[in-house]
Amino acid sequence: MSTTLFTHCTLFPGAFSAVTDNAYILIEGNHIAAIGPMAQAPPPGAARVIDVRGKLVMPGLVNAHAHCAMTLFRGMADDLDLHTWLHGHIFPAEARCISPEMVYWATKLAAAEMILSGTTCVADAYFFSALSGRALGDCGLRAVIGHGIVDFSVPSVPDPAENIATVAAFIAEWQGKDPLITPAVFAHSPYTCSPATLIKSCRLAEEAGVRFFVHLAESRNEIDMIIDPRGTSPVRHLATLGLLGSNTVCVHGVWLDDDDLDLVGRSGTRIVTCPQSNMKLASGIARVPDMLRHGIAVGLGTDGCASNNSLDMFREMDMLAKIQKVAGGDATSLPAQAALHCATGGGATLLGLADIGRLEPGYRADLIVVDLHQPHLTPFYHPDLLVYAASGADVDSVMVDGRLLMAGRRILSFDVEEAKARVRKLASTAGSAN
Repeated sequence: MSTTLFTHCTLFPGAFSAVTDNAYILIEGNHIAAIGPMAQAPPPGAARVIDVRGKLVMPGLVNAHAHCAMTLFRGMADDLDLHTWLHGHIFPAEARCISPEMVYWATKLAAAEMILSGTTCVADAYFFSALSGRALGDCGLRAVIGHGIVDFSVPSVPDPAENIATVAAFIAEWQGKDPLITPAVFAHSPYTCSPATLIKSCRLAEEAGVRFFVHLAESRNEIDMIIDPRGTSPVRHLATLGLLGSNTVCVHGVWLDDDDLDLVGRSGTRIVTCPQSNMKLASGIARVPDMLRHGIAVGLGTDGCASNNSLDMFREMDMLAKIQKVAGGDATSLPAQAALHCATGGGATLLGLADIGRLEPGYRADLIVVDLHQPHLTPFYHPDLLVYAASGADVDSVMVDGRLLMAGRRILSFDVEEAKARVRKLASTAGSAN
C-alpha cells in the first residue's frame, strides 16, 4: 500500500470549515489516514513526501453534470436559444459524429481540462458510455456515468426499442468493474422520452441500485414540448408518473414554481444547477436559494462545453454565487461557501458518493493543491476567495483515490497531446454545425 505525506499545507477541509496553516495530510492507499499540525506530523519513513510550501490543499471539485464527449462540439454553435441550438445544430452534429472513437478521445480531452482545473469527480451523461468509462478510468478520474436514453435512433442505439436493454447491459458491465466508475441511467428529458420510457428508465435505475438522471425544466416553454404531458409543469409531469424521489437527480430545474419546489423538497429529489449553460442559452436562472430553503440537495455542474463553453468548476462556482445575488437583488442570497459546498461535499452526496468532498480521516484521497502565491490570491483572508478570485489555472496538483494525476501543472496519468491530436482529427472531418 503506497503512502504519501503532504507537508506544510494550508489546509481547507471543505465548505464552512476554517483554514489551518502549516498542516500535514497523510495518505495511506486511497484514503486519508491522518491530518494535523506539522509539529505532530509522523516521520515519513517510506512515504513519498510532497512539500506544498504553503499552498492550499482542499477537496477536489465535483462536476455533477457534464457531457464530456461534447468537447468535439465546443464553439460549433454559439449565441443561440436552447431549442435552436439543440435541434438545429447539436442533434444533427451528434447524428453525424458520435462513434466509439469520438466518445473515447473527446472524453479524454475533457478529462485533461477537468484535471487541469481541479475537478476530481464528474457525473457524465452521453452515449457509447462504456467508452466514457474507459476514457475516464484511463485518465484516473472518479466518475458517475449515465448512459443516455431517448426515443429516437442515435448512433449507439440505432433501434430505440433497445434503449432500456442497452443501458441495462452497460450497468451490468460496469457495476464493480472499476472502483472509480459508477454506472447510472440518464433519460435525456421528458421531451425526448415518452412517459413509458421515463418510467422504465427510472425503474431500471431503482432495480440496479444506481442514480436516475433527467434534464428537467430547463426552458420556459418545456411543458409545451413534453411528450404526452401528465401534469401542468415538468415537475408535476414526473410526479404524476411516480418518478420523483431520493434516487432521482433533475438537471437544470430553472423553471420551478413554489408548488414544484414543495414537490421536489418533500420527495427528496435532487437538483443539479448549471448556471453558465443556462445563461448562455438564455434559459434562465434557477432558484437555488429557494431550493436550499426547501431542503433540496443541490449540486453544481458545467453541462457540456458545447453550451458553456468551459469545464472549469471554479468559474462555475463564481457565476453561481453572483448570478443569484443579481436575480434576488440580495448580496447575501447565496454565500460563497454555499456555492463551494454545491461543488464539493454537496455534489458528492447528491451523487451517492458519501466518502469524498471533504478532507477528513477515513475519506477517499481526492484532493487538489491550489497555488495561493499568485498575485490575485494574495492576501488570502478567507476561503471565499476560492469562489470569487481563483480559477482552474491556479490548481497545481491533483490526486484522486490516492493516485497523483497532476503535479506542477503537468498531467501524469495520460498523454494529453495525443488526446488533443485525436480530437483535432475528428473535428477536421466533423463538418460545421452552423
